[in-house]
Amino acid sequence: MVDFIGIRRVQELVGDLGPAAIIAGMAGEIEADYRRWREFEKSPRHATHSAVGVIELMPACDGRQYTFKYVNGHPKNTSKGLLTVMAFGMLADVETGYPLVLSEMTLTTALRTAATSALAARWMARRNSRVMALIGNGSQAEFQAIGFHAMLGIRELRLYDTDPAATHKLQANLARLDLEGLRVVRCGSTAEALRGADIVTTVTADKRNATILTPGMICPGMHLNAVGGDCPGKTELHADILLRPDARVVVEFEPQSRIEGEIQQLPADFPVIELTEIVTGRQPGRMSGAEVTIFDSVGFALQDFSALRHLYRLHQERRGGHAEIDLIPDLEDPKDLFSVVAAPAPARARPLPVAELTA
Repeated sequence: MVDFIGIRRVQELVGDLGPAAIIAGMAGEIEADYRRWREFEKSPRHATHSAVGVIELMPACDGRQYTFKYVNGHPKNTSKGLLTVMAFGMLADVETGYPLVLSEMTLTTALRTAATSALAARWMARRNSRVMALIGNGSQAEFQAIGFHAMLGIRELRLYDTDPAATHKLQANLARLDLEGLRVVRCGSTAEALRGADIVTTVTADKRNATILTPGMICPGMHLNAVGGDCPGKTELHADILLRPDARVVVEFEPQSRIEGEIQQLPADFPVIELTEIVTGRQPGRMSGAEVTIFDSVGFALQDFSALRHLYRLHQERRGGHAEIDLIPDLEDPKDLFSVVAAPAPARARPLPVAELTA
């Protein structure tokens, strides 16, 4: 039997600990894994593109444990009442190849994305950053707001989305959260949202080379957290922002970011810094208070490795919903696989109800 973490179990863990604590815990796990970067087997994710979206597989391994994530990106899904992005994944033991846990990763990815964003900003943004513009108020926005409020002390959040309903949704959710000391300002344009911002997070969904931020909007000292550009042909920043002489561009894993990140717009020899160089102290997060720092984030499998392992540890440590699925045959004779179908399934091998698996 294999442990199973479904939506209900993640809801339970987040309800017990709070989303800010989960995000901060994941950030700590991600930072620790980036410090041992060389231990990991790394590769760009495998992507299958179509006219309407992308389906991706994201593996990572440190020689002891292996993870993969299946994730999609379909911007038009909301018109069908479906999520733009959903995911699931697995953590396995390398020594035996056996899975340890099968998990939902839709909520987990949102939590780890916020954790990675806030972690990078903690190293790269100015220490006194208190105002953040949040451009794109869809499914990732609340998690980003919680992460930056908890980990960087953001006190003013300036919101803009081309869909007013998305901003209304975000405002309502933030009001229910009642984050201490957080002022939320609804803005009429991207340019208005950026006025006075120390940090700018862009997390839009359109699969196209969009220009969400233009050079004239950017002020010295800003930190840009570019999250939405995450596949070939999908960007958010005007290329000239990246080419500013005072810009410092940091990526998660350079070979993948060359394909999918904002830097896909630039020559292959354009210099960038990997996040591991920052968290290990081999490179500074910023050189001066006036420098424009850019975290060109596309999401990398190591972050899923860290997040899933953290979630699995919480799942084992805390009481509550514990579920298993009969994913692997349990044999008296490991050479007699046919015995599984030659006799009725034992009661203990019954699978979870479909409703639980799909909840």
